[in-house]
Order: sequence, then structure tokens, then C-alpha cells
Amino acid sequence: MNCTRRHILAALTASTLLAMPGMAQAVETVRIGLPTKTYWPTTIAETAVRQMLFEKEGIAAELTIYRGGAETFEAMAAGAADVILDATSLPAAGRKKGVMSKVVANASMGSFGWQLMVLAKSPLDVKDLNGRDVKDLNGRKVAITSAGSGSDLLALWTIQEKKINFTRVPVGGGGLVPNLLAGNVEAAVVYSPLSFQITKSGEARTILDYAKDAPPNLTAGWITPDKYAQEKPQMVQKTLNALYGALAFMRSNKDTTIKLIADLYEIPADIAALEYENTIMKLETDGSMSAPNTLQQLQLALDLAKLGGMKDLAPAEEILSTQFKPVPTKF
Repeated sequence: MNCTRRHILAALTASTLLAMPGMAQAVETVRIGLPTKTYWPTTIAETAVRQMLFEKEGIAAELTIYRGGAETFEAMAAGAADVILDATSLPAAGRKKGVMSKVVANASMGSFGWQLMVLAKSPLDVKDLNGRDVKDLNGRKVAITSAGSGSDLLALWTIQEKKINFTRVPVGGGGLVPNLLAGNVEAAVVYSPLSFQITKSGEARTILDYAKDAPPNLTAGWITPDKYAQEKPQMVQKTLNALYGALAFMRSNKDTTIKLIADLYEIPADIAALEYENTIMKLETDGSMSAPNTLQQLQLALDLAKLGGMKDLAPAEEILSTQFKPVPTKF
């Protein structure tokens, strides 16, 4: 499994370790898997790092960024990640194959920023957002990050909802826009802020806005193996505390967060601002899997995955864990 970037972040400063003999051996590291680079889970994890929230929880964090959701889930299944952010359908599919994991925190109740896009000068006779007619994509090639990922689920939903068929081409998170702009595919399922960026530049146009067109459901969550949750529940709790503390910081510090997004992904500040308003501010701030309607929203996500073609999924109650409730780390 190829990941695009990896770094280890100490949870305690060197000076603290020197002042507290023996603490270096006591600090445990959580390995966090992220589905792609230019994506909101990475922004959250990086914010937790910069605000030293893992450190405040007394743990260390190792962030690994993969090429898509499926690869991230495979990393966890292989024992290379302890906590990941991924599509909620993957634990349901994995459980039937012996990969025992659960969604421990609700991250998103919609596909915010995800759009089905074609080149602005595409010769395809596809209508705009008002027309919602994508039938000219029938038989064409559409880029996704990876099979089984969130982008794949949206592509499958489109096939079923619009009663068309196209070839889904896995290109990795970093390959969506380059392959679309190069004409290697006729369309792509693009996540934000990349979707915002190529819209504003005039290079591409949106055919479907999944945040509006797809039914709301528990699209993404923080996931951990059953064994890790059982053996190291405090590590899971502290990790969630830091991540939701990071989200709280982001919501309270707009300018700082916009600058971080712009710097991390090398995008203009106005595009980073769109990502902040249209994605970051719409994420789930509570995270609790015991909140009202959470089970129903998770089952809806699985039902939509089935409609899209995923088979043999475990029911929502088997992959939902109410063991943890994020208590955002104070910043």
C-alpha cells in the first residue's frame, strides 16, 4: 500500500521529557490513517498537531495519508493504522470478510464539497445543475479515487439514480483533477477544495453537487478495529478528543484555519475560504454515535451503498459503537 506522506508527531516536547524522566517510554502513539491529502480529515488532523492537542491528551500521533478510502481501510485491516477516517460502508463490507471494525464517531452527515465534474469545454451534452441530466456520460470514463471509496460510492449512486452506466476509473485522490484536465477521463467525482478550485479557475464545471443531490446520511466516520477499542479504549478516547478539539478550534478561528488550508494544499485564500464555509462548518461537532437518529442515518448510508452495487453488508447495529463520546480537547 502506497501512501503519499507520513510523519510522526511527538505528544510531549523534548523539554517536558527531560523534566519528567521515564515519560518518554510511557507515551503511546496512535496511528491515524487519512484517505487523501487535500481533504478535510487531513485538515482536522493537522490542526490537532499544530495546536498540540494530541500532546495535551498525553499521546503521540502518526499521520499517514493514503491514495483513497479503500487503501486507508486496507491499511487498518493490515494492522498499519489504529484510527482512520473513511466511508461508513467499508466497516460493513469488511465485517463480512473478517475485518472487525466499527464506526466510533460521526464525522459527516453529507457529501460536502463532492461534485461530479466535466471539463468546462467538454463536448458532452450534459446539462447543468438545474437540468441534472447526465445521460451523456453513459459509456464514458469517470475518475474516482479507488474502488470502495467514498467517491466510488457516489459514482455508483449516480449510476443507479440516473439509470446510466459508465466506467469507474480509480486514479487516487491526487489523480482526479490531473486526469480530468488531461482528458484521460470524461468526468470525475471530485472532493473539495479541489472541486471549488477548478470551478473558480473555469477549467471545469459541476454536473451534480452531491451535498445537495444525494440524500443526507452518515457518509463518513472515525473508525477503529474492535480489538484496538477493546485493548486500548483510552487511546481511542484521547484520539477522538484531540480530533474534535481540532474541529472546535477551526470553527472558532476562521482566519487561522483558512490560512492553514491555503498553506497545506497550496491553494488561494479565497478557495480555502470556500472550503471553510462549505465543508468545515458543516461537519459534525458532537461526534457521538449515540445521538438521536444516528443508527438510522448509518443504515441509510448502507442502504445507499447497496443501491449503488455494494453487496453483503453487515447491518448498521453491528458496526456502530457507542463506547466513546468525543470530549473536545481544550485549546
